[in-house]
Amino acid sequence: MRRSQQKAKKKKWPWIVGILGLIVIGVGIYLFSIYNSFTNTMDEIHEPLDRPVSDMRVDEVKLDEKDPFSVLLLGVDEREGDRGRSDTMVVLTVNPEDKTTKMVSIPRDTYTEIIGRGTMDKINHAYAFGGIEMSMATVENLLDIPIDYVVQVNMEGFKDIVDAVDGVTVNSPMAFDGYSAGEIHLNGDEALGYVRMRKEDPRGDFGRQDRQKQVIQGIMREGASVNSLVNYKDIFTALGNNVRTNMEFSEMMEVQKNYRDAVGQVDQIIVEDGYGETIDGIWYYMMDENELAEIKSTLKDHLNM
Repeated sequence: MRRSQQKAKKKKWPWIVGILGLIVIGVGIYLFSIYNSFTNTMDEIHEPLDRPVSDMRVDEVKLDEKDPFSVLLLGVDEREGDRGRSDTMVVLTVNPEDKTTKMVSIPRDTYTEIIGRGTMDKINHAYAFGGIEMSMATVENLLDIPIDYVVQVNMEGFKDIVDAVDGVTVNSPMAFDGYSAGEIHLNGDEALGYVRMRKEDPRGDFGRQDRQKQVIQGIMREGASVNSLVNYKDIFTALGNNVRTNMEFSEMMEVQKNYRDAVGQVDQIIVEDGYGETIDGIWYYMMDENELAEIKSTLKDHLNM
């Protein structure tokens, strides 16, 4: 009796080992397919710049040596037959030693010099005049810091990214135009309408910036969840179609390895002390000089400059 039971156990083990082996192989193939799709997407979104390094830096940033670095996020409103304008401009500085990221949203109507054009205008017009590189140079001049990397997102395709992560949950500070106050879940079209609304918000562009940050954080949260593994193909397709950056795949891997703690702790710098002024019939946002000086100092210190 015992011998027959032992025989049965011996016969079961190969089946169990075989099933486990198939599971491991299956998971391995799945993870490889994710990695392969990821590297292909990163190659697709990579768009090098003419300048190898900012004019405001002596040496290039070395991510493998954990140098602090800066990023300009451009949400671009592309139009048919027109390059469009930068609907959103957010600057991030990342310091791995402090384990923090500073984030400042630049009001799109900010009156400043457009570098490379020699005129004063709204800062979001820099993209319309000279694309990514003129936007970077203009932001560098305004904040007096180097911009090392840029990430451009097509706002019209932004909804595809939201849909790819099965929507985002935000906490709306107010009810407006079909959106209720409090916690709401948004699909892609709803999220695009949520971040674009400005006229009904008593805080104007500042309220709009807060809603944009909410949705961006929601995408990051959903994208990092286990559920996103199921939708990885949709996510990578949406990113490949709508995102461009000068950061290479190897640099992204260095950021993931050396800057993970810093990227997870975001400190917002609020621009709020400026005022509106109409020049030749056009409304501009004038940044408060003292507040701007403080922002410059904070960002410089964070970049160890």
